[in-house]
Amino acid sequence: MGKTIRVILAVLAGMAVGSAVNMGLILLSPMVIPPPPGVDVTDMDSLASSMHLFQFKHFIFPFLAHALGTLAGAYLAVTIASGYRLKISMLIGSLFLLGGIANAMMLPAPGWFIGVDLIGAYLPMAWIGGRLTGKD
Repeated sequence: MGKTIRVILAVLAGMAVGSAVNMGLILLSPMVIPPPPGVDVTDMDSLASSMHLFQFKHFIFPFLAHALGTLAGAYLAVTIASGYRLKISMLIGSLFLLGGIANAMMLPAPGWFIGVDLIGAYLPMAWIGGRLTGKD
């Protein structure tokens, strides 16, 4: 298989697996930490209008979902691609960061969470995911 095709497939697989990890943790979140009464976390309008009811504990799983999804996606992509470790892992992190920015614009989350999430969940975790492979 050509190197270019391998890199493209690696990035697509990394994005798919990272998104699956993200969504899995988001779906698990209300089972571990129930949302405030009356909030439907599957409805964006309900979520946006009730964001003021959320406490610190309600932001743990979203952060973990973003961070671990990015980590898993970057790790897988670099493992498959066999080369370009930093470039591929940071590409995955950048793509997830764009999703995080879009999410921050759609949901009125507290500023502290948006800052911590955008600064700590994407690019640093992508870098770690790339480094964990040990490949160059």
